[in-house]
Amino acid sequence: MQFDDDADLDTSEVRDVRGRRLPGGRAAIGGGAAALIALILGLLFGVGPDQLGLTEGGPDPAASTATASSQTQVEQACRKGSDANTRQDCRIVAVVNSVQDYWRAEFPRRQGRYTDARTVLFTGRVNTACGAATSAVGPFYCPLDRRVYLDLGFFDELRTSFGTSGGPFAQAYVVAHEYGHHVQNLMGTLQRARDGRQGPASGSVRVELQADCYAGVWAHHATTTPDERTGRPVLARLTPADIREGLDAAAAVGDDRIQERVQGRVTPETWTHGSAAQRQQWFDVGYRTGDMARCDTFR
Repeated sequence: MQFDDDADLDTSEVRDVRGRRLPGGRAAIGGGAAALIALILGLLFGVGPDQLGLTEGGPDPAASTATASSQTQVEQACRKGSDANTRQDCRIVAVVNSVQDYWRAEFPRRQGRYTDARTVLFTGRVNTACGAATSAVGPFYCPLDRRVYLDLGFFDELRTSFGTSGGPFAQAYVVAHEYGHHVQNLMGTLQRARDGRQGPASGSVRVELQADCYAGVWAHHATTTPDERTGRPVLARLTPADIREGLDAAAAVGDDRIQERVQGRVTPETWTHGSAAQRQQWFDVGYRTGDMARCDTFR
């Protein structure tokens, strides 16, 4: 995975609040078993604190405002694609730029209008319009404020706890999946996850698999979607090894893999995100076809 060294990165699409101490209140998630359960659910991607019942209070606008030092650091460090090739936080900026470049171009082709969503980088704990959460929840999209929330330490958990490489494209897959939820929110399909059911045929599973498919669609077009500022794609090269890395990450966080690891047995009736094979399958559908219309997991 290689970004164009001369690409201009747009840091306005990422808000950095890492290191910010939030005011008052107890932690949204305690230690021990509660944190472990939240981490496991968070590792399945897309689970916001409101869905886990781990919210605390209401939204705190100040909590979404970066300190001058943290935001300035990203703005100064993440200027070019060459920075994304050497720094993790700049890589996230570049992936967000690439993903949104694609969806901004795709929506008008389908008589729609894409609205940008920011990614918020945080450390430890963050307040959102969906409630407060700690990093144990994992990456998630909050539809109420239309933002993706990400603690970069999550990628260490992918490596140490779940045996994936957690490498550059595994990280890109996570980000693209969360923006898949943003696309669903704009299209009115995200609410279909709230059908109150679990299991392979539930709305929750179908929504998550569709977000995997949308991530694959972006990957298909990533090296050919021009950046509106330079006219060249932000992502210059994507190899078969990169795609295998993404598929490996998708499989590692399938419901069946998580259940087998944690409880020693697989209980499909409680699935909320889909099996390892399903997650790989739908990412592959998106990647092979490059057509979001082929991502109808509700049929």
